Amino acid sequence: MSRKIFVNLPVKDLDRAIAFFTGLGFAFNPQFTDSTATCMIISDSAFAMLLVESKFTSFTTKKIADTSTASETILALSADDRAAVDALADKAIATGGSVAMPPMDLGFMYGRSFYDPDGHHWEVFHMDPTAMPSD
Repeated sequence: MSRKIFVNLPVKDLDRAIAFFTGLGFAFNPQFTDSTATCMIISDSAFAMLLVESKFTSFTTKKIADTSTASETILALSADDRAAVDALADKAIATGGSVAMPPMDLGFMYGRSFYDPDGHHWEVFHMDPTAMPSD
């Protein structure tokens, strides 16, 4: 069975979140978009539901994590090559995100990370399995 994943993320300002991710090149499914939520298309089988905080809390009994002091998750996106990693990370910073961690270069894997405007931690990475150490 092929599975799809829908990650649900609380956002303070839905329009700001949509503008940020549109600036990164993502599209949204209008069938699942209204004034309280949108479905960001990451790939054919991966999606992020961006939900205003009041809608997000209707799906859980727990408090929303304060992303200014805590990480609730790290969302990692693959890229075709190192240049694509840099392009997406640079675009995220220019579009209103901020640097999360210094770049990571393990030779076989290269990555950069950023926080979106709501403080969610995203990583963009490229991995070349043929360059992995054999030990």
